Amino acid sequence: MSQSHITRAEIAAGTLIDNRYIIQKLLGQGGLGRTYLAFDTRRFNEACVLKEFAPIGTGESGLEPYRNLFKREAKILHQLQHPQIPKFLACFEGDGRLFLVQEYVDGKTYSRLLGELQGQGRNFSEEEVIQWLKNLLPVLEYVHQHNIIHRDISPDNIMLPDGNDLPVLIDFGVGKQIADINERRSSNHQVTFVGKMSLVGKVGYAPREQISLGLCSPCSDLYALGVTAIVLLTGRDPSLLMDQYSLEWNWRCYTYISDNFALVLDSMLADRPNKRYQTAREVITDLERIGQIEVPMSQVMMIDDLPPTVFTPEFQAMSAISPSYNQLGETIFSSPASPQTGRIQQQPQQLLLQPAFIKHCQQELAYHIGPMANLIIEEILAQDPYISPEQFIELIAREIPNFQAAFEFKKSLFS
Repeated sequence: MSQSHITRAEIAAGTLIDNRYIIQKLLGQGGLGRTYLAFDTRRFNEACVLKEFAPIGTGESGLEPYRNLFKREAKILHQLQHPQIPKFLACFEGDGRLFLVQEYVDGKTYSRLLGELQGQGRNFSEEEVIQWLKNLLPVLEYVHQHNIIHRDISPDNIMLPDGNDLPVLIDFGVGKQIADINERRSSNHQVTFVGKMSLVGKVGYAPREQISLGLCSPCSDLYALGVTAIVLLTGRDPSLLMDQYSLEWNWRCYTYISDNFALVLDSMLADRPNKRYQTAREVITDLERIGQIEVPMSQVMMIDDLPPTVFTPEFQAMSAISPSYNQLGETIFSSPASPQTGRIQQQPQQLLLQPAFIKHCQQELAYHIGPMANLIIEEILAQDPYISPEQFIELIAREIPNFQAAFEFKKSLFS
């Protein structure tokens, strides 16, 4: 068996491929081959992505089964016509190599965007990640409706094009078509067995059934999207967000988000596939409902007026403001809800935080950072005398350098 296919070097810049594509530079490489930036000479030197399909460990005579896989992947990409998925342009074979050509996305990956935010001293906020999910989930819904599973979702495979607000899902090179669903269906859910030849997925992002057994379904992509979301929120690698002994996710102490949103993410991250959301639409529905139920502490809600339930059973327990929130709200705001405004009444902005509440916060903060607590609180109140209790607690909690301590501090003020 010739090993020239294994040892063949990357294609040099300036090389003309298929008498059409001029290689510019290597964009990346992995177990299935290399990706190049190229110019299409037949389209006024338009930039495109040239993917060389060359799985590691195959000689020339062993390429045949991969040629079939390559053709299947090309067929999958050809089916996808979505503005948030790079367009499939062509596929061809030349000089013993297999190539796919796709639209080039000029922008930044979310790995890079996260790094830039961290350079500014922050990560993605809850509001940003919720909107990001709302923008991406319809793309996954479209993909899954075409019986395709991406199987490699991560911050590296989601991009934000320059001058665009909508993220783009890239790198379907390892996508898996759910072929012949009726024959392969082992339950009420779409589950496909993937042979060892194409067992792929990024460790830390892919769920256990995909990495260990090669089983994948639409909820496998939702799991990976959930992991990507908590990485954007915390700025930490997935390996640092999971308990090494229990293998349970332990990410909430590294970020400040609402309980309802945390429950959505926890459902996406469930270890057992049957405990996760099964479709992207289910996640979208619950994300839309978060804003309808969760109310800032600067507002008063009449709990008895809430609808019976709009979330899953887990959400029903979280759908009302907790007693601690109620108590804090009643201590600071005494105005009742008005029947004219329904369940929620916006409070006058002229109300100030009570001195007893401020003193209590100061004492708790001083326990963690010392005498500077008094100065910090004075500065915050000077900048915004009418700040809401929720915003006030969020700001002072950020002064505590230890994530776990800050999380416990915030929790204690709400109890």
